[in-house]
Amino acid sequence: MNPLSIIQLPFTHLAGWKELQQRHPSIATLAWCIVLPMSLLPPVMLYYAGSHYGDVFAPGFADRQWRFITTILFLAELLTFFVMGWLIHAVVNSDRNLSISYHDAYLLAALAPLPLWSAAIALLIPSLLFNAVAVLVALGISCSLVYHGLQALCKRSANDVTTMSATYTVMAAGVLAWGLLMAIVWAY
Repeated sequence: MNPLSIIQLPFTHLAGWKELQQRHPSIATLAWCIVLPMSLLPPVMLYYAGSHYGDVFAPGFADRQWRFITTILFLAELLTFFVMGWLIHAVVNSDRNLSISYHDAYLLAALAPLPLWSAAIALLIPSLLFNAVAVLVALGISCSLVYHGLQALCKRSANDVTTMSATYTVMAAGVLAWGLLMAIVWAY
């Protein structure tokens, strides 16, 4: 798959999705080749930021147990992939107008958090405001990725209200899971 097709995934339901669906990578392949390496990025970057920036990043940031926090974050990210795949399948198939296979649901669950995982690179810059903006932009791209992914994988047309509704439900659950992960980080 060429890089241009990958970049277009969050912005259209036409480019790249059919090719991804035809490749038909197994759920184990998705977990090993996409989810595992990419879910390592946020804990590693958070550990780096926590151990190098200290209180420059945020007050009390240096006093945290970063090894423990980042390990829990990594394990929670892996668990979230499997829960979100199941949730996407359940939400989409609960409506008789939409249908998605388990494979396609897990494909979307593996691709949707990619912008959020990539946003962890912003932790190289010790600015809380910059990192917050990077995460919000990544969250918007992730929402768009879910919407266009559901359009393509469920074979729906543009501006489909049923697909929008399923996207809102999936993203609400995703944001809740993401919020819980961030609560874990700030609680310890």
